[in-house]
Amino acid sequence: MSFAQPPTQTPDPTRWRALFVIAIAQLMVVLDSSIVNIAIPSAKIDLGITDANQSWVVTSYTLAFGSLLLLGGRIADFIGRKKSFIIGLLGFAGASALGGIAQSQEILFASRALQGAFGALLTPSALSLINVTFTIPKERAKAFGVYGAIAGGGAAIGLILGGTLTEFASWRWCLWVNVPIAIIAALLAYPFVHESKAGGDHSYDLPGTITATLGLLSLVYGFTQAAKVGWATGSTLCFLGIAAILLFAFFIIEKNVKNPLLPLRIITERNRGASYLGSMMVGAGLFSMFLFLGLYLQVIMGYSPLKTGFAFLPFSLGVIASAGVATQLLPRVGPKPLIVWGLIQGSIGLLLLSTITPDTSYTTHVLPMLVIISTGMALVFISISTTALHGIGGRDSGVASAALNTSQQVGGSLGTALLNTIAATSAANYLITHPELGDKAQFFALTHGYTTAFKTGATFLLIAAVVMAVLLKIGKEALAEKA
Repeated sequence: MSFAQPPTQTPDPTRWRALFVIAIAQLMVVLDSSIVNIAIPSAKIDLGITDANQSWVVTSYTLAFGSLLLLGGRIADFIGRKKSFIIGLLGFAGASALGGIAQSQEILFASRALQGAFGALLTPSALSLINVTFTIPKERAKAFGVYGAIAGGGAAIGLILGGTLTEFASWRWCLWVNVPIAIIAALLAYPFVHESKAGGDHSYDLPGTITATLGLLSLVYGFTQAAKVGWATGSTLCFLGIAAILLFAFFIIEKNVKNPLLPLRIITERNRGASYLGSMMVGAGLFSMFLFLGLYLQVIMGYSPLKTGFAFLPFSLGVIASAGVATQLLPRVGPKPLIVWGLIQGSIGLLLLSTITPDTSYTTHVLPMLVIISTGMALVFISISTTALHGIGGRDSGVASAALNTSQQVGGSLGTALLNTIAATSAANYLITHPELGDKAQFFALTHGYTTAFKTGATFLLIAAVVMAVLLKIGKEALAEKA
């Protein structure tokens, strides 16, 4: 059974302008995730946020975003991707404005949850719009290249922007900066982005929506609790157990319901299923680099947040540079070689990064590895978007995009929890076994924890490479089809 759309005879004349608008929106979402992290210390002082509650600045966003992605993708399919894209932009702007004027921690947390909810509508709408707007394979590869470069490289730019705004203006501008960006993107979307929506039955799968939303909410929160209090605690096990029950119920419902929220053919098709699994492993593995290298630069090397942002800039530049190469190679060699090699190269970079010590320099031990990792992962970011959405018809483009985003979100949450535990345990064991280091012991122990996390992240990427090599069967010939 084929799910491919019939070939489009005439390409959309405004498609490149539409891509520009979509890129602006995606950049805003990516920047926001790193900008807010920089703003937390200042917001904590200003609003009197306790140490116990400060994590909710991030957690409230991730919970709403991760749990509502599938619903957001299906809403985009049914009401129209352009409409949901604009609603997501304006809603994100409103939520950001609310957070910027917050006078209490409760209002700030609520605004971040609203940002996550509208982000869950905006992000799958943006990706699905690329999928349905670009019908020529080479052009689609370029479009995904732009999207992948932004997704992979925007975080470092966010750190720089967040550090600049916090230092020279106010933490509130880390939220307010989203408002003009979102409004401009929404205004440009009206003339340049064309509407597309699913045909047929538009009834919503209410039981599937409830079980998927609550299941993903419980899963992401369970991982969050594991990162904070450990895997063996009652709260962690309770939420993960509830998640398992609800997600199992979700798949049973989707198998039997007439108009499912997530048609199982989307994730059970071999190439797409491999892509979603690979994306989750990439999220889990690559997070070690961003999280623990950031800690190494600030805690061990004494970098300021702004200087840390600039230190990550080569990663962004590497992704952007390699994205151009990937878009040229994708139609020629197909996605599989690019994905497998990119994952292997990324794992090599993480393994080399694990050689850092408190005495090594940024120039010799960090910078080269950032270039190796970024240029490899750019191949993955772009190619995996292609394979995850290949053969998806216009009816399911939104929810298929949401499934890709969900796999990344779940992988990132899992990586946070697992690698935090591994790093903390490794650091504690190092302190016990190296009493001779004296005053230097703490720095060496923390660094050892970080490097252990890098090695674990590299293992995730290698496993992902094996999975994609075995399961992925799509070749360059398939990309010549109109998808």
